Amino acid sequence: MNQDSHSDEKIIDVLSLKTVAVIGMSKHPSKAAHYVPKYLIDNGYDVTPINPTADKILDIRCYDSVTEIHDSVDIIDVFRPSDQISSIIHDCIKKKPKVIWLQEGIHDFESEELARKSGITVVFNRCMLAEHRRLRL
Repeated sequence: MNQDSHSDEKIIDVLSLKTVAVIGMSKHPSKAAHYVPKYLIDNGYDVTPINPTADKILDIRCYDSVTEIHDSVDIIDVFRPSDQISSIIHDCIKKKPKVIWLQEGIHDFESEELARKSGITVVFNRCMLAEHRRLRL
């Protein structure tokens, strides 16, 4: 699977945004959907978990859906399978983030195009933790 064609400079710009909602954030410390957002928190990001099966993760209130968050978010980071991305993207578009970030292995071209047409930058098949470390931010 390919990844987006964003330059390192563009990824640095994206990673300079600090408000992140994480769809599919996990309660389980061994899963990437837990330790990646924890890394982001540890590196100064304001993370909001989206997980309908939890009340709190890392002592932060969880929401059932990104549309339930009242505050604005800069990045919506998605840890859900590619076959669920279509409905997730529609919710994300309603929230109007600057960026939708689809973690490694996640890609849905048609849904991503919808987001781009709504003025949202889409990053796909990349890990925020890996990119943050690679770019030494």
